[in-house]
Amino acid sequence: MAIYRLWPAAEARGTHDRVERASPRAPKRGLDWNDSSNGTGTDYGCAMATGVLSAPRPLSRRMLRQALRVFNAAATPYGVDRYVELVRPSWSSTEVRAKVVHVARTTPRSVTLTLRPNGNWSGFRAGQHTQLSVEIDGVRQTRCYSMANDATSGTGLIELTITAHPEGRVSRHLQLAARKGQTVGLTTAQGTFTLPSSEPPHLLLISGGSGITPVMSMLRTRCALGWRTPVTFLHYALTAGDMLYREELEEIAATAPNVRLVRVFTDQPGTGDMDGFLTRAHLDAATPEWTSAEAFVCGPAPLMEAARTLFAQANRSEHLRTEAFTLTQFTAEAGTVDGTVRFGASERAVASDGTPLLLQAEAAGLTPLTGCRMGICHTCTRRLCAGVVRDAVTGELTNGPDVNIRICVSVPVGDVEIDL
Repeated sequence: MAIYRLWPAAEARGTHDRVERASPRAPKRGLDWNDSSNGTGTDYGCAMATGVLSAPRPLSRRMLRQALRVFNAAATPYGVDRYVELVRPSWSSTEVRAKVVHVARTTPRSVTLTLRPNGNWSGFRAGQHTQLSVEIDGVRQTRCYSMANDATSGTGLIELTITAHPEGRVSRHLQLAARKGQTVGLTTAQGTFTLPSSEPPHLLLISGGSGITPVMSMLRTRCALGWRTPVTFLHYALTAGDMLYREELEEIAATAPNVRLVRVFTDQPGTGDMDGFLTRAHLDAATPEWTSAEAFVCGPAPLMEAARTLFAQANRSEHLRTEAFTLTQFTAEAGTVDGTVRFGASERAVASDGTPLLLQAEAAGLTPLTGCRMGICHTCTRRLCAGVVRDAVTGELTNGPDVNIRICVSVPVGDVEIDL
């Protein structure tokens, strides 16, 4: 039986409780959803193709950046960036960086960051994520967070909300120490978990905990585009106080056309619209038309696994899309834990304990370069010199020698040697 009480550990990606009306984000156009600046029924794909979703850079700025790339070679040994960042840390000729322009702590465990990326940012599609990098105790740490704001605003600002959990080094640091004026590293927007390019007949958004972030961006973008076909937003939270974006969602459901909000508080039975965890009865109650909807699910593993099972039973798997930034707990098969892990370049060897190679390397005192620790960013890629590893996400086996693997999600099967 799935234990959804583990959801707080999945809240390292994030959202926040509600939109701060005084935030320097995009100014709200009011909640008159019948009047969209993009026109009723705007095609999302056309908006992307015409550049509506990202603020265009002035020609003079683009030419300046191109010129600086040429001069960069002359500024050896450090390059232009190392000098300019002394007076403007968020500037870079090549890297995506962002200045924190607003910080809001709307719940005890979360922090909302409004960021102004530099000119290397090229916009995003609703549902996508970025890899945020921050220095903690002299070490650069990277994690993935989804944008939560409307992708069509054109302000050049993005909103990330991070919920801290006990084992989240980056999430706890940001929740406690993020400040206005701080500079963080980003990547360009990534991911295929995105709002459809054209308006679907019915949109079903399901989220758990802080998995609400990308689907909130989808809902906000849908409203900004003036889409009017039905949307069902089904969200699971521990309590009403833990529900991120609760006030804004309730306002949207009360004023926007064809938006239905269904709230489930798993630790407070009787206080939401339904009780318990995701079942077919929940889907039927939320929207009887769920079997004809395009569905997007983001949250902890038990929630997404339940959704996959239900949609498979209804022969609707191809209409379900899922996203997660928490690694499913890997359970080694009988007989595969025994063996030795050898770190060739370090000339060290340890008895395998069946956990991913990254954890075993760190337990052995090594400090390999890491990023998301979820198999997404590829920062921890190393060469498998010998042996077999299993991908903790897909379950696929990879055989050496001389194959690159992501050690954060690679679990040794028997004796293994990696170039570390």
